[in-house]
Amino acid sequence: MRAITYDRHGGADVLQLTDQPVPPVGPDAVLVRVHAAAVNPVDLYVRAGGLDALMAIQFPVVPGWDVAGVVERVGLDVPELAVGDEVFGYVRKDWVHGGTFAEYVAAPVRTLARKPAALSFEAAAAVPLAGLTAYQTIVRSGLGAGQTVLVHGASGGVGSFAVQIARSLGARVIGTASDRNHEYVRGLGAEPVAHGDGLVERVRALAPGGVDVLLDYAGHGVVADAPRLLAPGGAAVSVIDASVRELPGGIYAWVRPSSSDLAELARLADDGALRVHVDRVLDLEEAAEAHRLVEAGGVRGKVVVRVR
Repeated sequence: MRAITYDRHGGADVLQLTDQPVPPVGPDAVLVRVHAAAVNPVDLYVRAGGLDALMAIQFPVVPGWDVAGVVERVGLDVPELAVGDEVFGYVRKDWVHGGTFAEYVAAPVRTLARKPAALSFEAAAAVPLAGLTAYQTIVRSGLGAGQTVLVHGASGGVGSFAVQIARSLGARVIGTASDRNHEYVRGLGAEPVAHGDGLVERVRALAPGGVDVLLDYAGHGVVADAPRLLAPGGAAVSVIDASVRELPGGIYAWVRPSSSDLAELARLADDGALRVHVDRVLDLEEAAEAHRLVEAGGVRGKVVVRVR
């Protein structure tokens, strides 16, 4: 099968189009014929060796954890899925090796759910990691109807999903974004504010009593400002800054594969409550360029690689 691989850590130039064997399928897994896969910032971090202390790595590595495709083969004990089912998933395994930037990926069933009917394969591939991160952090924050949440990085892949999920819960959303993305963030259902110096004052002008929940998907010191941004008893969650754990009730989150959470995201998409913005779609052989686009920053939504 055609696959993007790298045999050493480094920049995007280590990514090469190679021929690899079709992966074997375990008893609780399926073989997915990949239609599309998405790039996430963590993919760049893994490629550079940033997760070597946490996860074993086996070269050559096929990068990518997000996927949308069709079940080609099922394992010995997989009652949940059948050949021909359209699926999407966050195929993170316990080691770094066989990812989704290939014609086929072996995926444990715990990492998959049925693809939303309302979404194309390219759009569905953009959902799993970012959508799960948004959904799981919101659930852990305890956000509910009538509360106010500050989404830091509201125009990014995770933030744009968080805005919509929070709105579906009946929350008021304030979202930080660069000036050029304010209309986009407003269209998602949030009240946009510029990030950077003066953020606390701008947020307090909109929410004088502070926000009930702060969700940090961008970093840039917003956690340090959390005590001045949160209402009494408010909750802060970050996927960037581990110092959030020093705050009362602060949560540092690491997204987990979850079929049930993916199914909820699919339901939201099919109900029209979750729109997906794909910034660029490139072909498999352009995977290095896809990584460079994400590395350069400023992407609105997601960059997706299409496997023909």
